[in-house]
Amino acid sequence: MEYNTQRPKLIISEYGRHVQKMVDQAMAIPEKEERNKFAQYIISVMGQLNPHLRDIEDFKHKLWDHLFIMSDFKLDVDSPYPIPSREALNTKPDRVSYPSNQIKFRHYGKIIENIIDKAGKMDDGDNKNLMVGAIGNHLKKSFLAWNRDSVEDIQIDSDLKRISGGKLQLGEDTKLNSIKDLIIPSQSPARKKNNKQNKKRKFGRSPY
Repeated sequence: MEYNTQRPKLIISEYGRHVQKMVDQAMAIPEKEERNKFAQYIISVMGQLNPHLRDIEDFKHKLWDHLFIMSDFKLDVDSPYPIPSREALNTKPDRVSYPSNQIKFRHYGKIIENIIDKAGKMDDGDNKNLMVGAIGNHLKKSFLAWNRDSVEDIQIDSDLKRISGGKLQLGEDTKLNSIKDLIIPSQSPARKKNNKQNKKRKFGRSPY
């Protein structure tokens, strides 16, 4: 009896041992024309094993690449795509550099800092005041995500000044949303009505 531990290791295990044996058989065919026909047959079998990937772009290209990889790059057949090399397969991708931007307040995030920077360049007026109020509510909500006890509007105003470099601050008449409204969003009238109807169905007396 032949055990898996006694068999050669599969190069791409997703295709199974039978496909690997077909690839080995193709390499043993002396005539190139016959090898080409057999390679086309192997590609069709590999495609049938992964029908959910047929709609993916360059699916056939991937199958041919896998065929050459499973043959340890030794299969000599005509491919409709560039034949991959062992060196290209083992080439490591370029190192991705991490952004070096310093975030002043990590609990607010970098995106809100960019928004504050753009808001600071706006002309004075109602639109800018509305933008400052919306930013203040967002800062307050983000602050409460880390500390749900309480936060004063004066603290949000101070942070807004520091992030904007003194360009933005809450107006004297600006009143931010309450902690309750920021943590527990108010339900719409339609949602409240549905909740009441669900409670009646759940606790109402059965007609039977």
